[in-house]
Amino acid sequence: MSALSPLTIVFDLDGTLVDTAPDLVAALNVALAAEACPPVSLAEARDMIGAGARALLQRGLTSRGFTVSPERFDALHRLFLDHYRVHIADQSRTFPNVVSVLDLFRRDGHKLAVCTNKPEAYARLLLQALKLDHCFGSVVGGDTLSVNKPNRAPLDAAIAGVGGDPGRAVMVGDSKTDLLTARAAGIPTVLVDFGYTDVPAAELGAEALVSDFADIPAEVARLLKF
Repeated sequence: MSALSPLTIVFDLDGTLVDTAPDLVAALNVALAAEACPPVSLAEARDMIGAGARALLQRGLTSRGFTVSPERFDALHRLFLDHYRVHIADQSRTFPNVVSVLDLFRRDGHKLAVCTNKPEAYARLLLQALKLDHCFGSVVGGDTLSVNKPNRAPLDAAIAGVGGDPGRAVMVGDSKTDLLTARAAGIPTVLVDFGYTDVPAAELGAEALVSDFADIPAEVARLLKF
């Protein structure tokens, strides 16, 4: 990679940079247990993750045939968040080769940002717990703006937050939400095939698909032709 061609690479967080499923599922099951709802397995929940905590909780309840009032749902959501805040990195770990790729991008002078539907405070807390916070000049969460992904505004804000050029930017994610967000913003997408998605990443038609994070730099270089 050439240090003469600074790019902006914006990453999704859950299922892309970090395998957060174990801690998210643990928090989900704490909330479900408060409603006497059977727990969700890790395998089941992986396809439920990716649209934020409220969506995960709703999908968990729906999968068990449970319906609650809006007030009760809000209470369960708070319970989920309270548990997750304390246990955000008990079992969550970066996927293989994430750290080395982030280091490579940074050494080459590229601008890195996170755009996630996780609440911003929780995203920052997770990045800090995993000692990744220094890698990113901008973190835009699901509550940073009044809208979240797949609206393009959070992605635009993430790029602007690092002073990036949208014409020299790429989105790295794991789901249809990330792909739609990038397309709305007019930038290419690299999808990983090991993340959280109810539709296999290989079927989404992204500009690039990788099975190993180590392959991302080459795909970014190909897509942005630098």
